[in-house]
Order: sequence, then C-alpha cells, then structure tokens
Amino acid sequence: MLTDFPSLSSFSRIVRFEDLQYQRLIIGYHGCDESVRDRVILRKQSLKPSSNDYDWLGEGIYFWEHGPERAMAWAEEQYQHQRGKIEKPAVVGSVIHLGRCFDLLDTRYTTQLREIFPTFKSKLQASGQDIPRNSSDPESLWRRRDCAVLNWTMEVLKEMMPPFQTVRGVFQEGEAAYDGSSIRLKSHIQIAIRDQDCILGYFVPPLGRGDDQ
Repeated sequence: MLTDFPSLSSFSRIVRFEDLQYQRLIIGYHGCDESVRDRVILRKQSLKPSSNDYDWLGEGIYFWEHGPERAMAWAEEQYQHQRGKIEKPAVVGSVIHLGRCFDLLDTRYTTQLREIFPTFKSKLQASGQDIPRNSSDPESLWRRRDCAVLNWTMEVLKEMMPPFQTVRGVFQEGEAAYDGSSIRLKSHIQIAIRDQDCILGYFVPPLGRGDDQ
C-alpha cells in the first residue's frame, strides 16, 4: 500500500535488535472448527494465517495466550452467529516461542506506533486513499485502522532490522465482571504469529467439558 518508508531518524528511540528476542515460551490456544483441529493434529498440517483487513493485530495466525476457554467461547460464537466456516467448535493448543515480538504490552512499541502514525496518515492522504477506521462499537470485531497501521509498521521496520515474528496485545472486552467494575468478562491477551517457525508444536487441550476436546 505504501512503500516510501521513513528513515531511522524518524523515531525518538529505535529498539535495538538484541532487545527484540523474547526468550520466552507461552501456551496459546486457537479457536477453530473440529476439522481444522484434526488436520493440524492428525495430518501435521499448519494453521493458515488470517489476512482480514479488520484483524486486531494485523496479519498472522491468532492465538489466545493461556486462554483455552476463551478460544472455545470464540469458536462457539462464530458457530452461533454463522461467521466463517465453523460447524463444530474446537480448540488447538500450541507451544509458542515469542521470538522477535512487537509487544503492545511494552511502552517501547506503543510509543513507536504513536510516532509512526502521522507518517502513515500523511502518505495515505497524499495518495488520495481513505484512512481506515475502527468501528465505533466497542464490542465490534472490526479494527481496520489498527490492522492497517500494524501491517504497515511491520513493513517499515522490516526495512531497518530483521522482521518481527509475533505481535502481542491485550484487549478489554465484554461486560463488566460485576457492578461498578473495570474488569471485563472477556478480557484477554492475543498473539498474532507472523513467522510459523515460532510455533514449536500443537496439542489438543483438555477443556474440562466432559468431551474429547
């Protein structure tokens, strides 16, 4: 979409390459159809990256960090609302090495997004393109601006350093956990895997629902 990248001097602080490598393993959970789970587990196939223009963290294979029940709830919601191709909700678990992670729980990276957005915006305007918008509904799944900015940022930074392998973010979602609370029932951490080498292996998680999933 935009190929005229800013220079290193555009940023107040460039994260050093040696700072990028997260020596950290996490367990992630991917909500999907049972047929997808079985292809991954039994046939050793890979999950396919998502490339919707509204994905919350840009392109990648999405996992809920340490959230098997949330992954299943998401799959069930897709089934109930007839979104996508889920006919029988299921979950795939994965051991993930975060590697070079653009971590939105770290102010180093959120600060970079703040600094890079004016360049993103001005280049779109100069080319006559509309600036994508997130939905005004806080419960909406559409995050077109965030998706576009993150995808563009990954391309910009790839010109300056080895590419980021994962993107990690935290989201407050759902109703209040109780009256007057700021804690939300569906709050979660998501991971978007851009480099499948970060996925070390898959497994079928026990969900405690009395079934084989």
